[in-house]
Amino acid sequence: MASVSKREHIISHALPLFYQNGFNATGIELIISQAGVSKKTLYKYFKSKDDLILSVLTKRDEIFRRKLIDKTEFLGKTAEGKLLALFDFLHAWFNEVNFFGCMFINASAEFTDIEHPSHIVCSEHKNKIKAYIKSLAFEANIKKSSELSAQLNILMEGAIVEAHVSGDKNSAIKAKKMAEVFINLALSTD
Repeated sequence: MASVSKREHIISHALPLFYQNGFNATGIELIISQAGVSKKTLYKYFKSKDDLILSVLTKRDEIFRRKLIDKTEFLGKTAEGKLLALFDFLHAWFNEVNFFGCMFINASAEFTDIEHPSHIVCSEHKNKIKAYIKSLAFEANIKKSSELSAQLNILMEGAIVEAHVSGDKNSAIKAKKMAEVFINLALSTD
């Protein structure tokens, strides 16, 4: 049990460093220092920096999706409300003190080869988010749930990039207004 907690300890210290500074710019020495472990201990649990990166991305996926789903389910009282609550979640996230964009967008920009294991984890994360959006559209009895979920996903991704790159902390509110149009249109054509 101690090995699991030490491994998690390292991941919990590496995650914010990678998120704020990037994967390539964050050295192992900084992670070791922040985690208060030796290099030997780090490499006992992770065979390489790439292995640590994959573990951090996997952990971030779990944390982020759980927060997204919990907040969306809490805020949305109806199926349509849950679709719109996705944007309320994003707005709150963008306005956190430690918002540095999407870790998965950032990582895929650093690991551009689509066959790279880190890029694959990023793609899988995005696909899981899309599947959740689609499940909400299906719950709202929208016949073209795939089409609507693709539209909402593009709005969400655009809002994330706008918030991070341009610093527009209200991009999710703007995207939510567009989402309402798409949702109402999807509901009226069903």
